[in-house]
Amino acid sequence: MRLKNKICIVTGAAQGIGAATCAKFAAEGATVVACDRRADGIPESYERHEVDVTDRVAVDMMVAAVLARHGRIDVLVNNAGITKDARLVKMTLAQFDAVIDVNLRGVFHCGQAVALAMVEQGSGVILNASSVVGIYGNFGQTNYAAAKFGVIGFTKTWSRELGPKGIRVNAVAPGFVDTPILATVPEKVLEHMKAQVPLGRLAQAEEIANVYAFLASDEASYVNGAVIEVSGGMTV
Repeated sequence: MRLKNKICIVTGAAQGIGAATCAKFAAEGATVVACDRRADGIPESYERHEVDVTDRVAVDMMVAAVLARHGRIDVLVNNAGITKDARLVKMTLAQFDAVIDVNLRGVFHCGQAVALAMVEQGSGVILNASSVVGIYGNFGQTNYAAAKFGVIGFTKTWSRELGPKGIRVNAVAPGFVDTPILATVPEKVLEHMKAQVPLGRLAQAEEIANVYAFLASDEASYVNGAVIEVSGGMTV
């Protein structure tokens, strides 16, 4: 088991990629600390924390509780994210601010909070959720694209700052993934999305979780500052 005895925090853990990552990490032997705004959606087999990543006090309290219980934090998966799409000329400030607060500021809060502990222990892995939208942009997603571009900036910068301290920082950039976030997308649009992917289908959340598990493990011990695109080849 690649993550045996590792203490792993996953944000946005109640559904989608976050839930799949928790399951994969647990199967690989990790102690999973699952965080979400609604912890009642998380299986009781995990250590559960109700955390809004935009609330720095709540994030600090969660990190302190994990350290008090386990004495260390080995992995953080900064997965929590939302979308509030609109074209530039119609996007409201509320839509822009909400996505930046969760998808960018929330990543900063969690990353900074665990980095302090990881520096002290001399080891750790931080994995940030970006997106192909954060590399290439996307129609109607000014806020989301800006946040995911920013996450790549975090990843590159933190890998330089924290690498000498024994901490690896990487990002995963999924393409179209079959998660609840697509529940409101019309079937016609979904078919168009699939047609853009050479593999001809959406990713399953477990396929993204598999990449997180590799990056979290010692098998990726020389991978630092990377942005791994997991898109089925849609950007080829």
